[in-house]
Formats: sequence, C-alpha cells, structure tokens
Amino acid sequence: MRILAISGSLRRGSHNAALLRAAAELLPPDVHLTVHDGLREIPPFDEDDLVPRPVAVQRLWDEVAAADAVLVSTPEYNHSIPGQLKNALDWLSRPLAGNPLQRKPAAVIGASTGLFGAVWAQAEARKVLGAIGAEVLDRELPVPTSDAQFSPDGGLHDAELEADLRATLLALVEAVG
Repeated sequence: MRILAISGSLRRGSHNAALLRAAAELLPPDVHLTVHDGLREIPPFDEDDLVPRPVAVQRLWDEVAAADAVLVSTPEYNHSIPGQLKNALDWLSRPLAGNPLQRKPAAVIGASTGLFGAVWAQAEARKVLGAIGAEVLDRELPVPTSDAQFSPDGGLHDAELEADLRATLLALVEAVG
C-alpha cells in the first residue's frame, strides 16, 4: 500500500514535514509513505492552463493517482490553510469528475507553534478535500507548540500524541480496505 504525504509548509525546517517523517516511522511494514516534494513548484491555479497541465501539476496529479491514500499535514496561516496547499488542491480538483482524489481515502493532521495545533486549518483542509471528492477521515491530530514536540531523532516526545498519530494512520490504512 502507498500513501502520498503532502506537507502544506514550504519551510526547510517545517514541523509539518517533521510530522510526516514521524508518521512514516509508525506505519506497518507493508505500507510505504512518500512525501511529495514539489509543492513550491506548482504555479498559481489558472483554468486556462488545464490542458496541458503544467509539469509540476502533472507530477502531483500522477503521484496522487498512483497512491492508495493521501495524508496532508498542514500548518495554520490566519486560521486557514497555506495558500500554496490550497492552490495545489485547486489544481487537483479540475476536472472535478475523474480527478485523482475522487473516492480516495485522505486524512489531515497538522502542527503549529501555537496552542491549538492547526485545528482550524485541519478543518479547512478536510472541507476542501471533501469538496473535491476525497473520502476524508473525520478525525484531527493537532500538534500544538510543535517547536518543542520533536526529539532529535525525529520522533514525537509526547507518547499520547504518538499514539494518536498511529491511530490516525491505522484508520487511513483501514479506509483503503
């Protein structure tokens, strides 16, 4: 089974990318997680450019299509998701019929340096993914004060957070069937 992971943060030291790396370590051995690394290259959405899709968009499209499930980790910017993540999801939504997220299991997790752990951004991302047609898990994983949550080896300090992350991942695996 293949899970495509997308971090909504472009920052090199991203806590959301760290959360995805921690997630990869918690998956069963027969599940492979790949992190999409081209979010920065995706141009602004422009419906005039749908055919042919820009190269970076086509690459993301193909990666989503090849995955069995999608895992999004998002920071929270102004109580919502980052513009570049929303932009990428907009590209994936067109055409709506037959887009690679249709009926694909998806989960959203998030980390932020604030006390709420990107809860609002996670809700926004779930809403957008659902509108696109993904089968979105109705759960969240807020990782607050994320600048203090990761150990030097990349794992989560908090055993309860780690258990919640593992439960979310197992729910995503089960959703694939």
